[in-house]
Amino acid sequence: MILLYLLGGVILVIAFWLIITFNGLVVLRTRSKEAWADIDVQLKRRYDLIPNLVETVKGYATHERELFEKVTKARAMAMGAGSVQEKAQAENMLSSTLKSLFAVAENYPELKANENFLQLQAQLEGTENRISVERRKFNETVQGYNTTVKRFPNSVFAGLFGFKEKEYFRAVPGSETAPKVEF
Repeated sequence: MILLYLLGGVILVIAFWLIITFNGLVVLRTRSKEAWADIDVQLKRRYDLIPNLVETVKGYATHERELFEKVTKARAMAMGAGSVQEKAQAENMLSSTLKSLFAVAENYPELKANENFLQLQAQLEGTENRISVERRKFNETVQGYNTTVKRFPNSVFAGLFGFKEKEYFRAVPGSETAPKVEF
């Protein structure tokens, strides 16, 4: 009889541990999804600013058509990217084209003095900083999740429950800083 109680106790402890582990993994997965959603909010804000910025610069730099097309194409690619890694690559390309846009803007003193351009520049710079903060938060959340998923004995049960390791939002070397928009 004691053996039965002992066996029942062990089964209950294992069952509680499984429930706690499962719920912990669900919480961590949900937090990583929330952190990704926070990045998406800032990226959407950035995507909304870009057409206004391009139109403002177009008014002054009409012969820079190829650059405007590159910025528009990079924005579309970033908006349509699927996986975290595809999104990171597309965002890095977009950042690069925006840097080119600001470099061209330096050649137009009237543009640099334009109030609308200055406001868009400040908003974009602030958005770039927010994206950087959200990326860091996302990667920290993913690190916690991945560590829990990989840790033994969680790794055994995580595999059974379908919890897989998540990708980090990795930037191309040199793109971790916001585009320089000082004039």
